[in-house]
Amino acid sequence: MLVQETRFTFELGESGYLIGFTEHDDFPGEMPYGWRCGPAGPSSAVVLTTTDTGPLHLTIQIHDSRPAPEADGAWEPAEEISLQAETGRIHLAVLDPGDVTDAWPQQEPALQLPSPPEQERWMRMRLYCHADDPEPGIGDHGERHLIQLWPEPASTPVHPELNDEDRQARAEYASDVASPVEDYTSQYPLQD
Repeated sequence: MLVQETRFTFELGESGYLIGFTEHDDFPGEMPYGWRCGPAGPSSAVVLTTTDTGPLHLTIQIHDSRPAPEADGAWEPAEEISLQAETGRIHLAVLDPGDVTDAWPQQEPALQLPSPPEQERWMRMRLYCHADDPEPGIGDHGERHLIQLWPEPASTPVHPELNDEDRQARAEYASDVASPVEDYTSQYPLQD
């Protein structure tokens, strides 16, 4: 049964957004190229979007048990992952180049899980996506997402099959993340 729901629109950065049960302050170690969502850690997920820098209409629902699949044929096939609820509060952050910024609108009350989190409490996340204009790009693509969360022990993720191009993009991202950042600072001796 549906316990809580919130709907709002927020502005995306170039790399999608992070959602989960922990605050985010860095880019994930992996990007789920070929999928819409993937783990950014045990308690959060990174969601890749069609819209590159533009509005996204987001609905988040908390259920007390597994909800029935959406019958609306306008959604892309759903994906599911398990997240560990480290806190009882849901966090949302936007990935911008070089930065991760909070995205939860100030006028929207924070969503809370119905009961305090227990040690090793797992939540299942189901993501539905739709974009009026499915070609990636800047601006309003009529993109909307529905995220459903409910308590359930950790289980196997549900995603589409990866192709070679997706695997290559993942490998390139992993290589970039693993590469040390070059230090462009200079030191000059002090003049007396």
